[in-house]
Amino acid sequence: MIKKDIRTIVEKALQEIGRARGVALEFEGISLEEPKRDDHGDLSTNVALVLAPRLKINPRELAAEIADRLSSSEVFDRVEVAGPGFINLFLKRSYIYSFLKEVERRGDGYGRSSARKKEKIQVEFVSANPTGPLHVGHGRGAAVGDALSSILEAAGHDVTREYYINDVGNQMELLGRSVYARYMDLIGREYPFPENGYKGEYVVEIAREILEREGERFKDIPEDEAIPHFIDFAKDSILDGIKRDLEDFGVRFDVWYSEGELHRKGKVDKTIEELRAKGLVYEKDGALWFKSTDFGDDKDRVLVKADGETTYFASDIAYHEEKFERGFDKVIDIWGADHHGYQPRMRAFVKAIGIDERRLSILLVQFVTLLRGGEKVSMSTRAGEFVTLREVMDEVGRDAARFFFLLRRCDAPLEFDLELAKRQAPENPIYYIQYAHARICSIFALAEERGIRIPSFKEIDTTVLNLKEEEDLIKKVLAYPEVVESCATNLAPHHLAFYLQELAAMFHSYYNSYRVVSQHPEDLPITLARLYLCRCIKTVIKNGLQLLGVSAPEKM
Repeated sequence: MIKKDIRTIVEKALQEIGRARGVALEFEGISLEEPKRDDHGDLSTNVALVLAPRLKINPRELAAEIADRLSSSEVFDRVEVAGPGFINLFLKRSYIYSFLKEVERRGDGYGRSSARKKEKIQVEFVSANPTGPLHVGHGRGAAVGDALSSILEAAGHDVTREYYINDVGNQMELLGRSVYARYMDLIGREYPFPENGYKGEYVVEIAREILEREGERFKDIPEDEAIPHFIDFAKDSILDGIKRDLEDFGVRFDVWYSEGELHRKGKVDKTIEELRAKGLVYEKDGALWFKSTDFGDDKDRVLVKADGETTYFASDIAYHEEKFERGFDKVIDIWGADHHGYQPRMRAFVKAIGIDERRLSILLVQFVTLLRGGEKVSMSTRAGEFVTLREVMDEVGRDAARFFFLLRRCDAPLEFDLELAKRQAPENPIYYIQYAHARICSIFALAEERGIRIPSFKEIDTTVLNLKEEEDLIKKVLAYPEVVESCATNLAPHHLAFYLQELAAMFHSYYNSYRVVSQHPEDLPITLARLYLCRCIKTVIKNGLQLLGVSAPEKM
């Protein structure tokens, strides 16, 4: 968009200066930013400060030379040198406004682009153990992962959404025994509930479902024979519930990858043997250890315990090796904050198998503090004292739940205010954004009632949009594609949520101060221009909300 266009113009000026001096000057690594103050122009660059030392001249001298060449371009109103050598670029309003036709031309595709280097990216998120329903912490991870995946797709990448099912190990054994204990309670048999077992009401419900389907047939079956059935039934039941919750939350996965399948295919053993062949494992205290300290970890990690059982880490590294074997250029893991210690060991493994660690990104999602009536609600899966994602969706709605989960950067703690999420007021950010979209729809309805058709760009006179508020709104609309690109580059979907809040606030302020559809025939040119501006704002709000998985209602 505008910034890319200006970058090309500046690069051309640098090439001309470089040829005149017999050197090659490149724009790479040089900033082109929007100044915080209006009197510093529409864009500012530090190009002269960066390149002057290479040419062994004063930065202001180089800045003046660059400014002189840029001033001949018809897109600039003026070009100024400031401070030690910054160049402030003041763009012609007609040039800026001409980009509005792109919003109309692209429509639903406005903000989407073709990546300069299209990458095949896997995003693994949620991956909650199938030992209980999804809680609000999982909900935040789901919102972040799904929104980020959509943003990466909008930036031109090929994205695979993946859920890793941890369906083996002690946790599944404990789940099965917890359900078995509740089943025995229901048929009047005494059976000790396992220490640290899963105590939620959902465990009782699963036990009751087994009883309803299969009766009391397990009362005479030996415990060791019965438990595997209870494990499988509970896992399938919980996983089905997880899939329903995610579906209703607007999250769909391309791949559901089972840890059990990883073992059945021999992937875990294969990875361990590969490390052994490279001399990267050793035995100590009867266990098999990975030399992760050789690759930056703070201590070595156990792969196979003394009892011969493989660790979760062994499964995880096999899974990650398999990810890269599938041809992904980049792998993004979105984990809960409690996995903080896993980052160094996973990066150590990636380096150990010869993969550039920059191809692995790990985002940690901090905990959610749920507020109800000003009181914090505690969560503990095994104690059964947790609030599920389903409960939050039922109370505040999917849109509010998703948006509130995206209000902060994912590595910052989040307080989720249920009362605010339900409030139909400006202080509720998602209501305010959706209301801006609905309000524009009502403006269009009013215009149509008065026989005024929503115009195309070629039917408007942009020169009548001469208010400061209109210029600021137009610049904000035109910044949208760069916001999407920045969110993709920085893996930061919360920036899009911030942007939409700012755009909605600017629109509401403008609407409250100026009439869009005038009743006076002589005002038709300004009415048409303002309707077109509203059309652009509506497009951006709808497209942005869609990337976040939130609806854009036409009536509220």
